[in-house]
Amino acid sequence: MTYKVLFLDIDGTILKPDHTYAQSTRDAILQVQKQGIEVFIATGRPIHEIRELAEELNIDSFIGYNGALALFNEETIVDEPMHEETVKKMVQLALQHNHEVIMYTNGKNYLTNPESSISKHFAEAFQMTKNHPYTYEVAGQILGMTIMNLEPEDSALYQFDPTIRLSQVNVEGVKHAYDIIRTSVNKGEAIKKLLERLNIEKEEAIAFGDGMNDKEMLQAAGASFAMGNAADELEQYAKHQTTSVNEDGIFNGLKKLGLVK
Repeated sequence: MTYKVLFLDIDGTILKPDHTYAQSTRDAILQVQKQGIEVFIATGRPIHEIRELAEELNIDSFIGYNGALALFNEETIVDEPMHEETVKKMVQLALQHNHEVIMYTNGKNYLTNPESSISKHFAEAFQMTKNHPYTYEVAGQILGMTIMNLEPEDSALYQFDPTIRLSQVNVEGVKHAYDIIRTSVNKGEAIKKLLERLNIEKEEAIAFGDGMNDKEMLQAAGASFAMGNAADELEQYAKHQTTSVNEDGIFNGLKKLGLVK
């Protein structure tokens, strides 16, 4: 099979819990790029916070904010902010139930309670630095959001719209945090638009992920891999399993396809 594009999640896929990546991961990326395979970072993180990592890995194409913004060599392919009224309702619910929210625009992060220990821990865990207090004036610019301090039984509060689901953040040390995922705006839908733009077939695409926000991404790629550390529920959506992020998972998966050595 000839492959033309590779999509890689960050946390738990590229990055280990200590925020480092294996040399084998960088080597694998360079090897597939030499074969003409385009490599994308595909993450829930905001793109403005991952530029340095991308530069280290020689990657300049992105899916960020769980699919709300996608760039191919800085050409914008997807740009889908959340509905302003949805954002305001989410924030109102969070304030009523003692939950906290971090939201992302194209350039900044906005928090409902930036000085709380929960918010500071989350920002530190994801190495986020462009943090500001949330104001309603930015509600129409929000590309993605994460609800924090949320017990599983409370997740139904935020699923007031059938086009919204919550995905638990699958990162060591981060508990009770859920990404807001839209059925029409997610990593998988972004991949479909990118494949169309690049004139690439689904069967020619590879994807690696570990969290439930990667579900649609794995379904959108012909060769999909769940990391060894993936959420148990994710495995059913992947065609292959590989080793964990701590055990060269990306390299081993690509080796299985005969693309690296």
